[in-house]
Amino acid sequence: MSGLEKSLFNLKAVQQGHQDIARIYAQNAIRKQNEKLNLLRLQSRIDAVASRVQTAVTMRQVTGSMAGVVRGMEGAMKAMDVEKISAVMDKFESQFEDLDVATGYYETATSSATAVGTPQDEVDRLIHLVADEAGIELKEEMKSPEQAALTKNNVDEEEREGALGERLRALRN
Repeated sequence: MSGLEKSLFNLKAVQQGHQDIARIYAQNAIRKQNEKLNLLRLQSRIDAVASRVQTAVTMRQVTGSMAGVVRGMEGAMKAMDVEKISAVMDKFESQFEDLDVATGYYETATSSATAVGTPQDEVDRLIHLVADEAGIELKEEMKSPEQAALTKNNVDEEEREGALGERLRALRN
C-alpha cells in the first residue's frame, strides 16, 4: 500500500472508532518514516567514505606521477650543459638574422615587382571605393608599397643594430 492509501485507511479507522487499527497504521507510518531517515543518513555516510577513498586513490596517482616527473627532471638537469646550450642559441640567433635579411630582400623585390605591374592610384581608388560601399572611413591615407617597404627596412635596420649592440655588450661581459 502507498502512503496515501495508508492515510485513508487510518482516517477511516479513526472515523469508525477503531482506535487500535488507527494506532497500528500510525505506528507503521512513523516506523517507515524513521527507516527512510536512517537509510538517508546511511547513504550520506557511504557517500562520504566513497569520496575519501576516491581522494586517496587520486592522491596516490598524483604522487606517483610527481615522482616520475622529478626523476625526469633530475636526468634533464644532469644532461644540461650551459655552454652547449649557449652556443646553440647563438648559432640559432645568427641564422635567424640571416634568414631575416634574406626575407627582407625577397619582400622588397616582390613588392617592387608587383608595384610596377599595378598603378598605385588605381589601387588606392579601388580601396576607397570598397571602403565607401562598406561604410568604412579610412583614417589615414594608404602608403605605397615603396613607402611601406622603406619604413619596414628602416625599422628592421634599427632592430638589427639594437640586437647587435646587445650581443656585443654580452660578449664584453
